Amino acid sequence: MKPILRALAALMMITPVAAGAAHPPKPAKPAKAAPADPVILPSDGATRVMAWVAASGDNRGLPWAVVDKAQAAMFLFDAKGKLLASVPVLVGIATGDEASPGVGGKKLADLGPAEKTTPAGRFLARFGLPVAGQRVLWVDYATSVALHPIPSDAGAREKRRERMLSPTPEDNRITFGCINVPKGFYGRQLRPQFQKKGGYVYILPDTKPLEQVFPRLRVQAVAAS
Repeated sequence: MKPILRALAALMMITPVAAGAAHPPKPAKPAKAAPADPVILPSDGATRVMAWVAASGDNRGLPWAVVDKAQAAMFLFDAKGKLLASVPVLVGIATGDEASPGVGGKKLADLGPAEKTTPAGRFLARFGLPVAGQRVLWVDYATSVALHPIPSDAGAREKRRERMLSPTPEDNRITFGCINVPKGFYGRQLRPQFQKKGGYVYILPDTKPLEQVFPRLRVQAVAAS
């Protein structure tokens, strides 16, 4: 599967040379190009997972998304496997692929640094019980991992928007384990896809082998050999 790229082409305005003119007019100054969105490339592991889900139908006729923790990015697909968007995300502060035992029953203020992980795996995500008056997309309700826009109370204090828009993924680890996405993307693309029946979210690991988190990838590898 080819890497997913997003780029904008800059337009240049050129004044043609007049026929027979002794001194052709100076070319017009290039028009200012619109600022390009950062190019979001999936890691090799994310590319493998995307190819496997698309080929096997593992999403079971539901929309799906791949969260690439290494790239701090999310790739959203519709039920038929069409790529709808690729956006930067914020993930848990701590590196790790497991949720700590009992973390779902703790208050955020009681979580230790090592407990603020975004667990890896395949999750059936659905909208559910409200948090702060709003329904959220629960990736894993048992461990309190949700997918939502940047919360207003933490956004300014922790510079989450600036972290999300930075050109590198190194500063995108800031949440307590939830996955933060751009507000516009959440409202216009993610929610319409997932609000009816939910969908699958595939979160790639930090340290575990990819096949350990997604065992069915082994079947794909055997079939391709």
